[in-house]
Amino acid sequence: MTELATTDQAVAAEIAAEQAHVDKVYAELGKAAARVELVHAEGMARGQTDRRGTGDPREEEMAGLFERDALVYSASKRRASLEHQHEGLVFGRLDLEHEVPDEQGATREVRYVGRLGVRDDDYEPLVVDWRAPAAAPFYRATPVDPQGVLRRRVLRCQGVQVVGVEDDLMVAEPPEDVVVVGDGALLAALTRSRGARMRDIVATIQHHQDEAIRAPARGVTEITGGPGTGKTVVALHRAAYLLYSDRRRFEGGGVLVVGPSAAYTAYIERVLPSLGEDSVVLRSLGDVLGGITATRLDPPAVAATKGSLRVRRLLARLVREPIPDAPLQLRTFVAGHAIRLDAPDLDRARAQVLRHHHRNAGYDAAVEALAQLAWAQVEHGERDDFLDRFRDSGDVEAFMRHWWRPLDPREMLLWLADEGLVRRLGGLDAGAAAGLAASYQEALRLGTWTVADVALVDDLAARLGPVVDLPSEERGFYEIEELDDASQYGVSALRVGADGGTEATGAPGRGQRVSADPRERLLAGRVGESEEYAHVLVDEAQDLSPMQWRMLGRRGRWASWTVVGDLAQASWDDLAEARQAREEAFGSAPRRAFHMDTNYRNAREIFDLAARLITEHVPDADIPQAVRETGHEPRDVTVWAEETPARVAEEVAELRALVSGAVAVIAPWSWHERLAPVVAGEQVVLVDPLSTKGLEYDATVVVDPDAVVREAPGGVRALYVVLTRAAHRMTVLRPEATGVPAAL
Repeated sequence: MTELATTDQAVAAEIAAEQAHVDKVYAELGKAAARVELVHAEGMARGQTDRRGTGDPREEEMAGLFERDALVYSASKRRASLEHQHEGLVFGRLDLEHEVPDEQGATREVRYVGRLGVRDDDYEPLVVDWRAPAAAPFYRATPVDPQGVLRRRVLRCQGVQVVGVEDDLMVAEPPEDVVVVGDGALLAALTRSRGARMRDIVATIQHHQDEAIRAPARGVTEITGGPGTGKTVVALHRAAYLLYSDRRRFEGGGVLVVGPSAAYTAYIERVLPSLGEDSVVLRSLGDVLGGITATRLDPPAVAATKGSLRVRRLLARLVREPIPDAPLQLRTFVAGHAIRLDAPDLDRARAQVLRHHHRNAGYDAAVEALAQLAWAQVEHGERDDFLDRFRDSGDVEAFMRHWWRPLDPREMLLWLADEGLVRRLGGLDAGAAAGLAASYQEALRLGTWTVADVALVDDLAARLGPVVDLPSEERGFYEIEELDDASQYGVSALRVGADGGTEATGAPGRGQRVSADPRERLLAGRVGESEEYAHVLVDEAQDLSPMQWRMLGRRGRWASWTVVGDLAQASWDDLAEARQAREEAFGSAPRRAFHMDTNYRNAREIFDLAARLITEHVPDADIPQAVRETGHEPRDVTVWAEETPARVAEEVAELRALVSGAVAVIAPWSWHERLAPVVAGEQVVLVDPLSTKGLEYDATVVVDPDAVVREAPGGVRALYVVLTRAAHRMTVLRPEATGVPAAL
């Protein structure tokens, strides 16, 4: 009969046995680290030379420099990998029974699973990388399909110390010498507290989750499920697995991971590095486009306008508009002929050029179009000579530098602060036009963009083309030539900055000047070109607007996709329009879907409350099954409005005494100023409803649920998100003045 470890001594014995193996693994890791340092030192030595003179390096010196760079890069990368994987390196063990004996006649095998592969001096595996095929049974074995596994064990470590083990038995009648510890690894993981950053649950991924992780790379893999089903963790592990299984493709082409907010990306930023992957680009929707970062949110009505395809049609007309302060007439003499091109002529030339060119790439074509219009006014003499003189005219060049100067897409977007222009471009009703113009007037006042603006800037950047510098004007004889190397004269090397000023190059630790002018802050730097990736992972996909889908589509034209979402949590209302834009982004790539139906995060008592709310308003909501009970029902408290801050402080203090992890006070923005002074302490945060997307906490205090519904995009769906953030305990505070929502 199988031995069940129920005594402290038996459990301690099992932990000690595992500790012995873990010690051996870390000893080998130390040897590997020492070898890395030797490679690094050897690499540095390759680039050394005993030459004292000057001149071009010899061929052998160039080869030494190349070898140095290659060895140092390889060693540095391996060093970073070893440092990232040090804590919790070994997390699993498989006891397997094979039908065919090995060379020594044994049918039993012990296989350890960890964050990266480690071998001993004889090249025998001490740990198998979790992404390797040999580790697949650790996730895929079930009692119905054990895949040769007798026992699956999860090792819980703190640093290099094994502090606990949990076993899952895969067979009904295992050998008598197999010891079983605990009630199962998954439930043990579920009781752990939620800290400031998401933990990877690579050790407790279940069979259906592992299928999604290891699904074929090609096409679109969609992972759906209600709150707490582990969708995000599965998707991040999938990214790590793809990098492992086809490194040349995905490391070379790049992997882009997009989340809903900066708070979210900060929360998950250590998951992929902890799995051995640091070649992933992690972005929130507010910083997908290089050169612009946004965290501010528009009011829901304005965000709905900016995110819809209506605004795309407005932008298409905007790029054909003349520059607001550009000259309206060209008057000059060419080859003795008076030339006059008025506004209608200029409009005709601009339209002609934009039919075939991006605006920022059309300078030469625009000069040519004006030259042809000018020749049409003359039509006698030598045509080619006239056209050459027109192109070389200083007056024409001066005119063109204003009339067809390169345009930053951010500058063009700010033109929409003119409500008259917005109305003239059409496509929006009066209220939407006024709201759009007001949003850019607010941007010019604050000097910050909103998250929804980023997709619009990206759209304009695609229409305008990259910002290019015009040909330099000839310098006067009095200008000083740049020195090849000013340091020989005892001064720091200087270069001319983009704004005409100078700044020292190579000065360590210098900070970039932050302008006091809001417009300058909005236009600081330069918008980057759209980068394309081999794989794009989108979390909280149900929140993306059509314009945001188009932005991501430009980065994934040839990519495979992993898309994570739950429609019941959507903050974007027009799901049909978003679905259309999403399908356009995916193209004709094949689709596959995986559904997660088990809620691992929330205690059943907490999730039942949230489920009752959402099914009343969204009857077809995807409701997962909560697998854990705490015996603690959520507290529902009504308070006087003026007493709410003090009561929040009391509730936070009580919850901090009951849980070991993070406590969040989730309140609409209208409450933040009043609550900020009382929300303080280690692992206590004040957060707005939208910023909780994808996050989880040990306990939450939800303030004013009615105001959440009124103020947050998505309404009751936003409140559903808020009510599913707590893992163990939750208190709902209702200020008396707001009334009590019937749904709760």
